[in-house]
Amino acid sequence: MRFEILGRLRVASQAGPQFLTAPKREVVLATLLLRANQVVSVEKLVTEVWGQVPPRTATAALHVHVSQLRKYLAESCGLDNRILTCSPGYLIRVGPGELDLDVFQAEVARGRELVRGGRHEEAVAVFHTALAMLREPALNEINGGSIITSFLSWLEEVRLECLELLVESKLALGWHRELVSHLHSLVREDPLHEGFCRLLMLTLYRCDRRAEALQVYQNARAVLRRELGLEPCRALSDLHRAILTADERVSSFCTG
Repeated sequence: MRFEILGRLRVASQAGPQFLTAPKREVVLATLLLRANQVVSVEKLVTEVWGQVPPRTATAALHVHVSQLRKYLAESCGLDNRILTCSPGYLIRVGPGELDLDVFQAEVARGRELVRGGRHEEAVAVFHTALAMLREPALNEINGGSIITSFLSWLEEVRLECLELLVESKLALGWHRELVSHLHSLVREDPLHEGFCRLLMLTLYRCDRRAEALQVYQNARAVLRRELGLEPCRALSDLHRAILTADERVSSFCTG
């Protein structure tokens, strides 16, 4: 059995994946899972479901939603006594490996450690596994409050970090020619992400495409100035300067 929140919220049981159909109930379950094995107060749950100005009946309605969630977990998924009443709110019990988010975080932490240890082939496999877990937009179509939106922002940052570390490990293995097309796609999707621009510049340079690497910098600088009124970060500028001056250190430029 596993709770899954890295895509559409579902509970994977022996009977197959089980989905909720009540939007407010989805918000309650998602919020409890994001604070798994911790008490979430009634006040926070009410705000997450109904916002800063909840109806007067919100607390009573929340108790009904929790009751229905308990029934759903017991009858549809065979999970009794998972949601506990603990002052000042509720807690959901989740065991090791039962929440896909915990598994994802463990994989990411393992990948970081492998990169630090220079074990890049293993790191590539681990980051591919972690990124594959992000099968679709997390908590797809759930409109929650600050707990859910903060989680989604954090998850996007971790996803971008995984992509960067994956590319860095592949560069360390000498796979630069295989990375050019992928990095071009990443830059097109997120032109303000300077890390991808820097990795693309480095990759193009290692493919003996110096002019294209310099053009990536100019494009990035134009976008940053137009959209944010900023100059490129120091790491991007340093690489640009090193390429311009044919600094021999570029061939082993640190991407971390």
